[in-house]
Amino acid sequence: MRKGASVRRAVERIAVGGDGARRRTRDDALAVEEPLEIRVDLADGQSHRVSVTMRTPGADFELAAGFLFGEGLIAGPGALASLRYCTDGGQQQYNVVTAALAPGAPFDPASLARNFYATSSCGVCGKASIEAAMGPACARVGPGPVIPPELLVSLPARLRAEQKVFDRTGGLHAAAHFSPGGGLVRVREDVGRHNALDKLVGAALLAGELPLADAVVLVSGRLSFELVQKAARAGVTVLAGVSAPSSLAVELAEQVGMTLAGFVREPGFNVYTGGARIGAAAPAGVGG
Repeated sequence: MRKGASVRRAVERIAVGGDGARRRTRDDALAVEEPLEIRVDLADGQSHRVSVTMRTPGADFELAAGFLFGEGLIAGPGALASLRYCTDGGQQQYNVVTAALAPGAPFDPASLARNFYATSSCGVCGKASIEAAMGPACARVGPGPVIPPELLVSLPARLRAEQKVFDRTGGLHAAAHFSPGGGLVRVREDVGRHNALDKLVGAALLAGELPLADAVVLVSGRLSFELVQKAARAGVTVLAGVSAPSSLAVELAEQVGMTLAGFVREPGFNVYTGGARIGAAAPAGVGG
């Protein structure tokens, strides 16, 4: 059975006040978290299990496409012949997605044997250099747009207004793609920061929109090395987050020429790299 992004569950609510603790039972919405296995089928009949990630169901094909592209396992949408859920005994398995590659699409099974780095909110642990952690897949990003600071600082509120599942559960991250003028292109939500960005990049890949050279991408949490890496692979020139970046995320953003802004919330933000893409602030009293 295919599951939605949230489920209802009975919880006990305890409120503490001057007259002591009061208890009551009520229904609460929880964000769904389930495993998704991503497989790759080659044109010659070989099949490879690539990854298992814990995700919120929804946009699974975008997630698979974005993950494969972000990890450098496919070069672009032309490498994909199809994306489908697997079947077992005639039953659709909504926790397994198979990406069938087009004939001639390059794929190196040996790349699956490499150690995927243990990541946390603070980036990658134990790697001596960015080059060793990244591999050759990321090139420098393009020139990109210049973004008014007033526009950038307004985006978190707009992202928050679009987080429909977060409204019900309070338990999801989000990633959003804005145009240079502030137009909202799309939003994706997930229990994992990296999954939300994979879904966003996967949607752009399947729509033929990569590279996202003119995009402003905003994420709802911390800016880890992994997020910067995935954004760089997609050609993102301006990446912003409502919280802090890690040191390695800043180093990687600097290496690829990306603008990285953190703590983006009213009334300002920090620019860690690529400040030339942040325009001059309007004088006080101008633009009212």
